[in-house]
Amino acid sequence: MSLPLQIRRLGRQPYETTWKAMSAFTDHRTADTVDEFWLLEHDPVFTLGQAGKMEHVLAPGGIPVVPVDRGGQVTYHGPGQIVGYPLIDLRRAGVGVRELVNKIEQAIIDTLAHWNIVAERREGAPGVYVAEAKVAALGLRVRRGCSFHGLAFNVNMNLEPFHRINPCGYKGLAVTQVLDLGGPSRLADVEDVLVEEFCRQFGFRAEPAAPVIPELPARVAV
Repeated sequence: MSLPLQIRRLGRQPYETTWKAMSAFTDHRTADTVDEFWLLEHDPVFTLGQAGKMEHVLAPGGIPVVPVDRGGQVTYHGPGQIVGYPLIDLRRAGVGVRELVNKIEQAIIDTLAHWNIVAERREGAPGVYVAEAKVAALGLRVRRGCSFHGLAFNVNMNLEPFHRINPCGYKGLAVTQVLDLGGPSRLADVEDVLVEEFCRQFGFRAEPAAPVIPELPARVAV
């Protein structure tokens, strides 16, 4: 039988609030906690992963730069980009970290194929690319055998802020988006297909959840 996956479509959310919420979700979860996939947009922000170097942030201007505990280098999040956070118990799902990355990339590749967009992965450079331009970035963290952070998939956004950084630490890396590749402009249309392909990769059964970040019980002092 397929495992359930709670799908939460959270709309536009501030970055740091969401980061703290998914970190807390991971800390509080038990062996019985149902896995979740959070889909949302962020207010404009540059995030700098654990391997990130400030030298790759060239001219942030008024956009905040937030050092975070995910893997990877610097990237940009903003309106018009699907951000997906898979909160998965990897042991229960039967996948390791490398397979987790490959399956997320493949879900994005297969999503783009719905609009006849040919995408590929690159060895040693996580993410998804179309004709040498990056359309989706990955940055993950695994704690207590469970994943958080995730993917950023450019759909219909202002790409200018990517010129203010070396995306993912690569000088001059071209960045593209679904709309410019001939795909749809509505994030919801792309999200629907992404959820379908994501569940197919991992053998999940999608279950709609309330469009709010779940409340967690307060920690008991010991």
